[in-house]
Amino acid sequence: MEPTEVQPAPENDLLPGVATPNADLSAEQLRAIVEAVIYVTDEPLSADQIALALGQPAARIGELLAELTAEYNKPEHGLTLREVAGGYKMSTKPEHHEAVRAFVKNLKPPLKLSLAALETLAVIAYKQPITAPEVMEIRGVQGAGVLKTLIDRKLIATAGRKAVIGKPILYKTTKDFLVQFGLKDLSELPTLKEFEELGRLSMGEDFDAAPMAQEALPAEPAPAEEAPAAEQAHARSSAE
Repeated sequence: MEPTEVQPAPENDLLPGVATPNADLSAEQLRAIVEAVIYVTDEPLSADQIALALGQPAARIGELLAELTAEYNKPEHGLTLREVAGGYKMSTKPEHHEAVRAFVKNLKPPLKLSLAALETLAVIAYKQPITAPEVMEIRGVQGAGVLKTLIDRKLIATAGRKAVIGKPILYKTTKDFLVQFGLKDLSELPTLKEFEELGRLSMGEDFDAAPMAQEALPAEPAPAEEAPAAEQAHARSSAE
């Protein structure tokens, strides 16, 4: 009797390396697969992406994601499954951040973000899209090097050019920014004080500096040609 050759399941395009499962999988099997693909994927995965990649109804995947989210919310789990940046991603629970940070710091030097970079990132997050001169006017100091650092960290990206004389480049936050700070979208941006604390937790920052002043981010930035705004910027620059 000739041995039967078992053909591997076809590999799907959306999740390279993950074979599309059979349609007759049990709920437990499919839930395990969904859990596995979220765990191994760096980018957040939406319910529709998972459903399409696994050849399953979106409603079924949505139910399994809800079950997994509820399961990981139990106190015996150190990980949580959250919806961030339009998709689902696993991360450590906030109540364990300090313990995890202490452990990671013993393994390798932490990825630090300076106070200047954190302030610049806050300005861009709350005022985007915004140009470099506008950022500098709000902060009152030069920050070209800080912008490059944030771009290298993939926390900000260019967003075209502003339709004014000189056509300066506009900057905005990225999907990596949402992932790094655990935000579903920009509507979840915290207060400035909370943002600073999130920055310290997310970036492993250990600086000892005064919190960002609330007036650093005015409700509406004054036009560049107004004398008072220019004088304030000069005064802040001189103070530093």
